[in-house]
Amino acid sequence: MNKTTPELPAAVADSLHSAERLDVLQSVAPDMRLLDPDFDSITHIAADLFRAPVALVSLIEPHTQWFKSRVGTEDTHAPSLESFCAHTIAGSGEVFLVPDACLDPRFAHQPRVAGEPFLRFYAGVPVIIDGQAIGTVCVFDVVARPHTDPQLIVQLHRLSALASSLLKLKDEARKRALKEAALSRDGRRHAMALDAANVGSWLWDIRTGSVAGNGAMNRLFNLPVSGAPLRAKDIFASILPDDRVKTLDKLRDAMAQDEEYDGLFRVRSTGRWLLGRGRVHERDADGRPTVFLGINLDVTDEQSSIQRTRLLLRELNHRVKNTLAMLQSLARQTLRQTSDPHLFMKAFSGRLQAISEAHGLLSDHEWGEIRLSSLFAKQISPYARDYDAQVEIHKDDISLGPDQAVGLGLVLHELATNAAKYGALSTARGKIVLTARSVTEETGRVLHLTWTEVDGPPVHPPERRGFGSILIERSLDKVLGSSVKVEYLPAGVTAIVRLPL
Repeated sequence: MNKTTPELPAAVADSLHSAERLDVLQSVAPDMRLLDPDFDSITHIAADLFRAPVALVSLIEPHTQWFKSRVGTEDTHAPSLESFCAHTIAGSGEVFLVPDACLDPRFAHQPRVAGEPFLRFYAGVPVIIDGQAIGTVCVFDVVARPHTDPQLIVQLHRLSALASSLLKLKDEARKRALKEAALSRDGRRHAMALDAANVGSWLWDIRTGSVAGNGAMNRLFNLPVSGAPLRAKDIFASILPDDRVKTLDKLRDAMAQDEEYDGLFRVRSTGRWLLGRGRVHERDADGRPTVFLGINLDVTDEQSSIQRTRLLLRELNHRVKNTLAMLQSLARQTLRQTSDPHLFMKAFSGRLQAISEAHGLLSDHEWGEIRLSSLFAKQISPYARDYDAQVEIHKDDISLGPDQAVGLGLVLHELATNAAKYGALSTARGKIVLTARSVTEETGRVLHLTWTEVDGPPVHPPERRGFGSILIERSLDKVLGSSVKVEYLPAGVTAIVRLPL
């Protein structure tokens, strides 16, 4: 059915299809197809006032008239084409009367007029919301009524206004319920997200001293989950005493200056670090804070990382000082033994590279311990033609600390460079056999390392001790109880290292 249908006057069809009217109808009555007992009092009053067998509160769409409440019929809807009420909403807001439908050409042909229940009289007043007629309050009789008491029309208008007010109230209540439900869902979702992220949220009533917090709040402060509000004094008591005074001072300053509180403290029972954020949420008429809202985060991992970084920086600073002192000594000793600038740079650069390789390994392990096998590979492989074939290692699983790694790295570098120039690594057949064992002595664990060169050129003891020999013997001076002994045997150089672990 469209608005050009000839059975309805153009004005009525236009009213039925008005976009503005339909927008209001859909907005205030999305449930228009459902009967609503809240409107039954209106239909019963209308039927009693008019002593009419049928009374309706109806809402009208372009093709269907829906009954929100009805008296005298079991129908829940009717076609708008056959609707008396369609003419009512097309009026100027006044009552629409049909004294005798049989005599009215607009309705005489309709099934309910020409047949059962043989409707004759109709009186209807539009239900108007936001200036739009969206429905009616109306009565029907099967007996014609040439005259209608004007006072009854006044009462029908009042019932229509009552229906309009009730629709508005129900619409506002429905929208408020939807909004509250959405807020409740958002609140639950927010609370679940905070709990899942282990973020403690809390509301402190400063006047009573009570604190309402979520489950994460209790877990962070290691407090029992009883369901009852916490006491602020209990929470403050759970902070490590060394941090408590500073935390309270920051809270007081934030409240006094109306600024955000930002604090970092440790929980007394667990030692975990918590970050606190918050600010005053409400104040009384005199400006005194009454409610404080805040959150807490566990930042223990971040604080541990910061502490590790500080320790590493201190360790690095210590190592840099030691390394600089070592480099100065190396430079002086190398220069004394080598007058040629080119030879000096070559010798010094190699030793500098050895220290750099050891430092690189230590840095990769955050200046902790490094494996002995890694140090072997770093210091010897640059001087071997085929490391896997020329270096045979028999060792226990041994790790070295920073001083041990740097010192032993220099020893290995000097031995490897000598072997590459004059010893086993100077020939393709030559080989170095490394034996490293961890031995438990009275003073603790000790590394016994033996460097043995085989299948190299014949060895002749040096006529004088050069700086390389001195460096081998002195590189482990920083490790108490260590020693290096080098023997120039005819079959190959042998070095014996003793290094406390």
